[in-house]
Amino acid sequence: MTDTAPAPAEPRSAIDPEALVEIADDLVRRAMKAGADAAEAGLVEGRALEASIRNGALEDLERSESRDAGLRVFIGKRQAGVAFSDLSEAGRTLAVERALAMARVAPEDRYCGLVEPGELARSIPDIPLYEDRDWDPDVLERLGLAMEEAALKVDHVETIASAGASFGAGAVALVTSNGFSAGRRSSSCSLGIAPLAKRDGQMERDFKGHSSRRFEDLKSPEEIGRIAGERAAARLGSTKMASGKMPVVFDERVATTFVSSFLGAISGPAIARGTSFLRGKMGERVFAEGIDIIEDPLKPWGHGSRAFDGEGVPVRARALVEDGVVTTWLLNASSARQLGLPLTGHASQGLGSPPGIRTSNVHLAPGERTRQELIADAGNGLLVTEMFGPSLNENTGDWSVGVAGFAIENGKIAYPVSEMTVAGNLLDMFARLEPGSDLEFEHATNAPSVLVDALSVGGR
Repeated sequence: MTDTAPAPAEPRSAIDPEALVEIADDLVRRAMKAGADAAEAGLVEGRALEASIRNGALEDLERSESRDAGLRVFIGKRQAGVAFSDLSEAGRTLAVERALAMARVAPEDRYCGLVEPGELARSIPDIPLYEDRDWDPDVLERLGLAMEEAALKVDHVETIASAGASFGAGAVALVTSNGFSAGRRSSSCSLGIAPLAKRDGQMERDFKGHSSRRFEDLKSPEEIGRIAGERAAARLGSTKMASGKMPVVFDERVATTFVSSFLGAISGPAIARGTSFLRGKMGERVFAEGIDIIEDPLKPWGHGSRAFDGEGVPVRARALVEDGVVTTWLLNASSARQLGLPLTGHASQGLGSPPGIRTSNVHLAPGERTRQELIADAGNGLLVTEMFGPSLNENTGDWSVGVAGFAIENGKIAYPVSEMTVAGNLLDMFARLEPGSDLEFEHATNAPSVLVDALSVGGR
């Protein structure tokens, strides 16, 4: 980014994952000594410094710190867990006692249990995710002020609803009684602003934010503020357009909904329950030829990167969709046992609760045509830039969502629209969607703009 890097501030202790590992190891040893057949413990620590800006001045500066723990124990095929933050001697003792007491009366679950020792990660890659630097409040204030100033320079932007900047750091640790012990740490910095534009008595609001692991990768506050202001001003004069079936372009800000919906549909627990519209589709072409959805958990400085999953299983880069074909389910130990399939390294870490499913750095591979070319190809249709209130039938894939954006006329953006709905079936939409070329890696899940033809649009 263009702003000057943070100057040294007050010295502070670096966040230490090894300290969390020691606490987790102690909890596991206590649980095993107290009668557990197996146990796992996880810890999460977070620190943040956030500055809020309003009317050209620092409004608030907030520091926060937290450290939370979770313990899961097994007695035969019974399991129970507790989450807690009192890490004193008495707090640890009480957590172990409560977890074991609940496990003794819990119903049996034949699929529960730690992963087999041979499935655990033994060589853990060192992924750069943490930038150790002192946090200077003055830098956050300057960034926020620069954002606000840039947004207010945009015509019709009258005020700023909120603007802020932050630094953050975190660490996690996982220890299991069958031999896994590891921790990792990460850092973050972010900018965000929500301007209000006004014209002829109508007021509209929009937002732009950006975050990164390293300060040098953060976009400039001037760019963030300008884009947010332009977005808010562009929404002035919003109206409804006529209902009908038409092509719809989903801006890259909202196109990730297709990736997220796909990931939910290939989640192992959903497949095992039979509640996914993609059940039975592994190995089949669901998207058009040439469509790839890629996961890379080992990406340096990635928003969702991790060196092992929430059960200590190794992770790797892979294509979740290759040339339109679904290649895998997303499995944790429980769902893998239910489906009789090998682990895939997609368990999320639960603090005292059974692991869920999590992916790491997933993106829809970009196409060849630009966003503007997709809009031109749409002819007369709709550009969606905001979604709210989505509804999905997980069994059928029927999907609808409230949207705002812009009418497309003769291949060009015509005027802003709001209070619209878009509906379709995700299986049909997956098969017909075309990705644009404007992919940016700004989140843990990313997608370029997407064109889908012939969707039902509700307006006036």
